[in-house]
Amino acid sequence: MPALFSNPRTRFACLALVLALAGMAALRAAAQAGDSIPDAPQVQTQPGGAGNAPGAPSPQNGSTTLDEAGDPVTVFPHTETGRYWISGQVNIILQGHGAFPARYSGANSLTPWAQSATTHVMTLYTGYQLTHTTEVFADLEDATGNGIGNANGLAGYTNLDSVRLVQGLPLSKGPYLARFMVRQIVPLSKETVAAERDELHLATSLPARRFEFRLGKFDLVDFFDVNTWGSDSHLQFINWTVDNNGAYDYAANTRGYTDGALLEYDDGPWTVRFAEALMPKIANGIHLDADVARARAENLELEARGNRIAHRAGVVRLLGYVNHGNMGNYEEANAGYLDHKTLSPDIEATRVQGRHRYGFGLNFEQSLTGDVGAFGRLGWSDGRNESFCYTEDDRTLELGGFATGNRWHRREDRAGAAFVVNGIVAAHQQYLALGGLGFLLGDGALTYGHEKIVETFYTAHLWRGFFVSYDFQYINDPGYNQARGPVAVSGARFHADF
Repeated sequence: MPALFSNPRTRFACLALVLALAGMAALRAAAQAGDSIPDAPQVQTQPGGAGNAPGAPSPQNGSTTLDEAGDPVTVFPHTETGRYWISGQVNIILQGHGAFPARYSGANSLTPWAQSATTHVMTLYTGYQLTHTTEVFADLEDATGNGIGNANGLAGYTNLDSVRLVQGLPLSKGPYLARFMVRQIVPLSKETVAAERDELHLATSLPARRFEFRLGKFDLVDFFDVNTWGSDSHLQFINWTVDNNGAYDYAANTRGYTDGALLEYDDGPWTVRFAEALMPKIANGIHLDADVARARAENLELEARGNRIAHRAGVVRLLGYVNHGNMGNYEEANAGYLDHKTLSPDIEATRVQGRHRYGFGLNFEQSLTGDVGAFGRLGWSDGRNESFCYTEDDRTLELGGFATGNRWHRREDRAGAAFVVNGIVAAHQQYLALGGLGFLLGDGALTYGHEKIVETFYTAHLWRGFFVSYDFQYINDPGYNQARGPVAVSGARFHADF
C-alpha cells in the first residue's frame, strides 16, 4: 500500500477524490433544501449501464442500495433527487503466477518465469442534470500498472485494469479525462418507467418509449455488449474475454475510450442502439483519427428483455460492428515474407487506409433462481485484416454462472465461474507461426491450439463500500500456443465505492 501513494500524480488523484467526497455532504444538504428535480411516477425498473474500461461503472442490475445492516453499499450515501452526481471508486488488483513450461518464447510472449504485478485504478465520476431530459458527465481517472507480462501473450488477458504498452512504450502516468459527454432524452410517450440512478444515468424515471442521444468521449462497452454478470471488473470477473466479447474489436484508444455519437431507441422490452465512433490512428494507438471519411466504426445492437424461461428475467443482445481504418492484411504480410520481400511477416508494412474489419456477437443472461444466473457470449469476426483495438481474437465462446450470497446470508457477496474458448483465423495463425508480431501476441513461432480459459472468483463485502475478492484463472494454450503453458494465475482485489 505505501507504494500506491508514492507517486505524486497518484496522490493528486486521491486528493481530488477526497475533496469530491467531502463535497457530497453539501450537495445532499442542498438537495434536501430543495435543489432537486422531482421525479415522474414510477412504473417499473430499467437497469442501468456498465462499462469495461479500467474505471468503468459497475453494472447495477440486481444490486441493492442497502446492505444487511441497512447501511448504503457505498462509503457515503448518494442522493436520489439532487441535480448533481459525485462518486468515486478505487480498484487494486494483485496477480501472480508460478513458472510454467514453454518450449520457446518471443517478443510478445507471456513471460514463463514466476512473477507478480499490481494495477491501481481510481476514478472520480461527476454528472449534472441540467433538465429532466438533459444530463452532462465528466470523469477523471488515474490508472497505473501494466500487469503480468506487460499485458502481452494472451488473447484473454488476465486483468482488465492493466495499462497496455503502445509500440513497446508505457503510457504517461497521471490523471486523465476518461469520459466527457452529454445525454439527451427525447420522450415519445407520456407513460414513464422507473430507472436506476448511477454514474452514467441520472434520471430516476424515463419515458417508456423514447430516444436517447449521447455525444462526447466514452467507452463503447459502457453501452454495447453489457452483461449483468460478465461486465464488471470491479466486483466480478476480470479476464478480458470474460468481461467482454473477445471478437468485438470495439473502437477505442489504448486506454479504452473513444469519441463518438450514440443513438438509442427504447420501447418496452426492446432496445436498439447505434453508435458512430472514432478509430485509433494505429493498432492499439492512443491517438484517435478524426477523419471519419477514412477511419470510423459503426456499431449496432438489438436488445430484447423478457421472462420467457420459467417466468424468470432474461436478456438477449445481438451485436454487429464494422471498423474502418489504416489496417494491415495477414495474407499480404505472410506473402511478403514468403516471397522474401521482408525479413519477417510485418503486418504494419501492409497497412492501407480504408480497410475494414467486421463481426457479430450474441450476448445472453438468464436468471435461474432469485440468487443464481447463467450467462454467455458468442463472437465472430472476419479476421482478414489485423486486430486493431481490443485483443487478437476472431472467434470466442463463453459460458458462465453467477450467484449472490443471499443463500448464506451474505447479500452483497457474489461468486462466479466462467469458461471461454478463443480462436483466430488461418491467416492469422500462419502469421504468428512464421514469426509475425501483433500488438499483443508473438511467440516467434506457433503450434496452434484454441486458447481455453477458466475463471472463478469470490467477492466478500466488508463494510459499506469496501469489498475484497479472490480470483483464479487457469489458461490452456496461452496465446493459441500448445507449446506454452498451461498457466495458473491467482489474484486478490481490493475495491472501494465512494
